[in-house]
Amino acid sequence: MKKVSKPRNLTTPLSQDVIASLRAGDECLITGEIIGARDQAHRLMFEMISRGEELPFELSGSIIYYVGPTQARPGQIIGSAGPTTSSRMDFCTPLLLSMGLKGMIGKGNRSEDVRRAIVKHKAVYFAAPGGLGALLGGCVVSSTVIYGEELGPEAIRLLSVEDMPVVVVNDILGGDMYEDGKLLYRKVL
Repeated sequence: MKKVSKPRNLTTPLSQDVIASLRAGDECLITGEIIGARDQAHRLMFEMISRGEELPFELSGSIIYYVGPTQARPGQIIGSAGPTTSSRMDFCTPLLLSMGLKGMIGKGNRSEDVRRAIVKHKAVYFAAPGGLGALLGGCVVSSTVIYGEELGPEAIRLLSVEDMPVVVVNDILGGDMYEDGKLLYRKVL
């Protein structure tokens, strides 16, 4: 039986020492400020960078959460805030990593180009539990649209989170929790 370990508490921005210590499969709780941005926001960021414009947030050391939250009900800070499929942001991710992005949160596999860029730029990819958008929305203590309000739920947001549960999928050594899981499954068969 596998020993259950306590999740690691991480605070943003992530230091290079913390990133270097993370391994695929590590369970973590993130507290601090992260950027919420998904498909349309990434297209907008890519266009801004292509035109030589500055992004509306500090990219260096940041974590981007691939999320498009639902509208908040009365008394809520944010609605459901589950992760979206990360591969839809793969077209832009190596560029953002080269500019200082240090972490991403989403769901699903990343392309080979993104996995290589994670190793090269010493970053980390976390998975948030899909299907638990209400729980994840409850981890958000503040949400502010910082750019692209016309994009609605896909606007770029500054999110403050407390104890947001994630697991490391890809680490700086090339570890890949999804690939490790496949190997373990094959051994069991």
